[in-house]
Amino acid sequence: MSGYPSEPGFKGDADTGREAAEAMKSKCGRLQQMALAHIRAAGPGGYTADELSAAMGMDRWTVQPRTSELKAKGLIVDSGQRRRNVTGKRAVVWTLPEHRRERAA
Repeated sequence: MSGYPSEPGFKGDADTGREAAEAMKSKCGRLQQMALAHIRAAGPGGYTADELSAAMGMDRWTVQPRTSELKAKGLIVDSGQRRRNVTGKRAVVWTLPEHRRERAA
């Protein structure tokens, strides 16, 4: 994972994770840019990973890792908001740093 978050990463020594990361390497920058543009356009309301996936017209498994990468780069942050995802669980709403809300203690 030496190039993460600029390049896709993987955990452990599994060859499948390494292969998936290599396959995404050429698309990562473009997908990060697309995700960031959508999050920027959403303004303070932001997006959950599921919402971002729907907005981008891509599956969640392609989009969600981009949010992790963008967060690691400091380009997006946890907004402090939570919304239900497709499974009904509360999900982080991602937004730009300037839109972050402080969570109540």
